[in-house]
Amino acid sequence: MNPTARLALRRLLPALLLAAPLLACTAKREQLPTVTLYKSPACDCCGKWAEHLEDAGFTVARKDTDDLAAMRQAMGMPEAFASCHTAKIGDLLVEGHVPATDIKRLLAEQANPATAHAGVIGVAAPGMPLGSPGMETPTPQDFDTLLVRADGTFSLYQHHAANAAKAHQ
Repeated sequence: MNPTARLALRRLLPALLLAAPLLACTAKREQLPTVTLYKSPACDCCGKWAEHLEDAGFTVARKDTDDLAAMRQAMGMPEAFASCHTAKIGDLLVEGHVPATDIKRLLAEQANPATAHAGVIGVAAPGMPLGSPGMETPTPQDFDTLLVRADGTFSLYQHHAANAAKAHQ
């Protein structure tokens, strides 16, 4: 290697080493699909939940609607699991304040035929559980994320203990 090239490499190498973590974070973000969030224009906690997802690496497209129940029904999420917002990620639905970790886990499981859940349309954290992402409070409560199937049946996907709620914040 000639001396000029060697000098250029010495100057470039520290910059590349500093940029490597940033490039790794950018690459991770690109692997996550966009979340389309349907919410009431007056709901503040929905915006906080969107920020939680963005902090976890998702891109969130916010769409206000004055008739969330009709939107939820049109997408196929049973009213029994209703919350203050509904999100769509590819073919999956997310109802309510579901932690990003649960969403990432479901996306990974559904992408692998060996771990995919048959008949699943998404996950839900029904109601507005205190202590869930976007519903932070000094007095969090236990809450569950449910796996919802197209026929309206469900099963427990993840239990979130109140004392662990700060991990989602």
